[in-house]
Amino acid sequence: MKVLFLACLSPKSGNCTTAERIRSHIESAGHTCELRDASEFQSSAEVANLVAQNPPFEGAVAIHLFKAGRLLLDIQVPFGVIFGGTDINEDVKVEQKRVVMEQVLLKARFAVAFTEKLKEEAEVFLLSQSSKIYVQPQGIKTEATEKFCWTEFLKSTVLSQRCVHQEENSGVRSEYVDELHVFLLICGLRRVKDPLYLVEVFSEWHCEDPLNVLVIIGPKIDPVFTVEVEAVAKRTAGVFLAQERSQQELHAAMKRCFAVVNSSVSEGMSAAILEAMDLGVPVVARDIPGNAAVVQHEVTGLLYSSPQEFVHQSQRLLSDRELRERVVRNGKLYVEENHGLKQEEESYQRLLETLY
Repeated sequence: MKVLFLACLSPKSGNCTTAERIRSHIESAGHTCELRDASEFQSSAEVANLVAQNPPFEGAVAIHLFKAGRLLLDIQVPFGVIFGGTDINEDVKVEQKRVVMEQVLLKARFAVAFTEKLKEEAEVFLLSQSSKIYVQPQGIKTEATEKFCWTEFLKSTVLSQRCVHQEENSGVRSEYVDELHVFLLICGLRRVKDPLYLVEVFSEWHCEDPLNVLVIIGPKIDPVFTVEVEAVAKRTAGVFLAQERSQQELHAAMKRCFAVVNSSVSEGMSAAILEAMDLGVPVVARDIPGNAAVVQHEVTGLLYSSPQEFVHQSQRLLSDRELRERVVRNGKLYVEENHGLKQEEESYQRLLETLY
């Protein structure tokens, strides 16, 4: 079967990584899958024309009911959809978007939610289509390159970005670079990820203990917001902005950092959190439904509800070795038991059969 796959494909973003992984599952079953960026298309009519080309597509899949799924409403072949966190956490609050999402869900052969919570909320906010909504957590595979140099990464990030304010008040001296406690905040630079949520309180903490630094790393998705983040990082002690890296380099950096941080306003299911767990790195995540669905406080990671609580939980992680070892051990076990690639692959291949 020839399948069209629509998703938001900002380079090196979580959406892009997820889409590439699911495409590989589709192709491993012997199908042809063409992955296209939803932003390429202005209307559903354009997608309908694409699907009808010779040879025609025989089925379609989309990640995000509103951003991509709405573009499938005029096609004449069966399709399935995958919920994104933005669908349920943001878009259902806008009546016009909610109506479109209901139309997409009604027409879809199947819909996939990453968590039971996401499925339950979809059933509350959208016309009940419980029988066609399946729960399949994201599958996780991590691969860190051996060529990555942590010290050089820190020197190019932390030491090269020291501003006057940082030099005068605390700063990070080059001889201490390998002793830093690096909190790595991984996110595409857009407002829903809220990377500036922690910077003020973290900077105060850094001034008390200069070995604690916050490094924000991820693709520049929102150009206007990126300028704001760059300006804040430049003038804020202890907070740094790193150039985005390949997935293998990012995983290598994650393995060497002290903890991976999530500060999002909303999440469907954070791949960065799951990857950190798989790599044996503790997670300190904002207490929102998408994060709480995968992070059990003090068991597989730590949750916080305010910047001040983030510092408190991070201090516990620094001082309590038993706590750190426990969340690392349990986090890795959780990913192995619930987020295997094979299970994800079998689920999507089975769902794709409903498009025949």
